Amino acid sequence: MNALVDQLRHRLVVSCQAYPGEPMRDPDTMRRVALATARGGAAGIRAQGLADIAAIRAAVDLPLIGLWKDGDDDVFITPTLEHALAVADAGAHVVALDGTSRPRPDGRTLADTIAAVHERTGALVMADCSTFDEGIAAAAAGADLVGTTLSGYTAYTTKGDGPDLDLVARLAAAVDVPVVAEGRIHTPEQAAQALRAGAWTVVVGTAITHPTTITGWFASAVREAASCR
Repeated sequence: MNALVDQLRHRLVVSCQAYPGEPMRDPDTMRRVALATARGGAAGIRAQGLADIAAIRAAVDLPLIGLWKDGDDDVFITPTLEHALAVADAGAHVVALDGTSRPRPDGRTLADTIAAVHERTGALVMADCSTFDEGIAAAAAGADLVGTTLSGYTAYTTKGDGPDLDLVARLAAAVDVPVVAEGRIHTPEQAAQALRAGAWTVVVGTAITHPTTITGWFASAVREAASCR
């Protein structure tokens, strides 16, 4: 598994996800998207949902970070140990789960959940955090990787226009596990900045694999330009 993490060092991971109700919300579609990003140079894939994880694992020979979004509570990224074990069983090399300080639905601590995943599956664990203190705590709890995924997506953090590079830099200087830069990385330059800030690897999703949002960016720019004519 250390070799797997080494494969991601200073490389790009592409998040292949579609939101519920969207035309691309289909495991085979996400499998094809993952194959396309692998051809483009992705060193790893991040995928959501058991069917998507299984389909991608069978088709793409790259490290696979898996998660399961479920529930309406604040903690919905692989919220319980049951979810985490299922993600590993579906084929994820790395189980991504909520690494914030918020209570987990099954009442387990983050440390208990991480330990159980390690003991029962052998998979690695990525903790999706939103603050510096959460990242420090997640590393201390046994997380193999710490991500900035939830910065700006919790009630107590502020969402900026771009990635939280300050959080990336602070965590990279403070923890002994790889730091994953994720969240609002919309340009190649922002991805490069994240690496220069100290990230082990960079996860990009929307800007590569979400046509609805990308189209919206262009449509908005065209509308704005037209209104100024």
